[in-house]
Amino acid sequence: MPTAPAPLVEDAPPAFLRLVGHPIRWRLLKELAHSDRAVRELTMLVDEKQSLVSYHLRELRSAELVRAHRSSADGRDSYYSIDFEACGELLQASGTALHPGLRFAPDHRAPRIGSDRVTRRPRVLFLCTGNGSRSQIAEALLESLSAGEVDVVSAGSHPKPVHPNAVRVLAERGIDISERSSKHLDQFTRRRFDHVITLCDRVREVCPEFPGRPDTVHWSIPDPGLEGDTDEASYPAFERTASELATRVRFLLCSIQQPRRRSPTHG
Repeated sequence: MPTAPAPLVEDAPPAFLRLVGHPIRWRLLKELAHSDRAVRELTMLVDEKQSLVSYHLRELRSAELVRAHRSSADGRDSYYSIDFEACGELLQASGTALHPGLRFAPDHRAPRIGSDRVTRRPRVLFLCTGNGSRSQIAEALLESLSAGEVDVVSAGSHPKPVHPNAVRVLAERGIDISERSSKHLDQFTRRRFDHVITLCDRVREVCPEFPGRPDTVHWSIPDPGLEGDTDEASYPAFERTASELATRVRFLLCSIQQPRRRSPTHG
């Protein structure tokens, strides 16, 4: 009886599909697509041993789908985050490997207010420690990218003046925040939000509970103001931060359009 020919190398599934097709790695990516997480959190969420979770995280990091950096709140801990753009590029390449007609383009449109999915403007709160850089940039970017269709504010646990580099980096994107000031998070603790997003590891530790059980998300983003001895020296860090926040905000808009079904463990 003749044997079947061995499959050609080019007929093998793309490496991206083989990598993310593993159940644990897929679950880790799903959790990180919702929020940045520490290993201990991921271990609890996927209900696996820490050694196994760490192994699969190393695999995802080697493929540059996931990044990690030390927590600014506890240097013994690390936060992991997903690289949405890398995942999108590899997913698209995997589709076209099967057929050229399977090319796709992510939908970054603003939520359709008044549609069946969204009946009012979604409410979003960005939090960081000083409300002088990261949360101000995120607030302004979400206002701009949503064309005003999202009700967004920002605040800090220890407010300080808006950093001139935050004003500058947004001005280069056509957004003016020169007249804005920082706000204390106590101003908003009685307000209802759909999404509360912490951008600072320290403020995550002191973030209060908000009424209505909003979707709480963490984006672990280093403070760009801590890089360099002068405003000019720290400006490249502000550019990197604004670029990362622009990407995250675009993907946030997609999740606002199609709300994620959360399990009770998410928060």
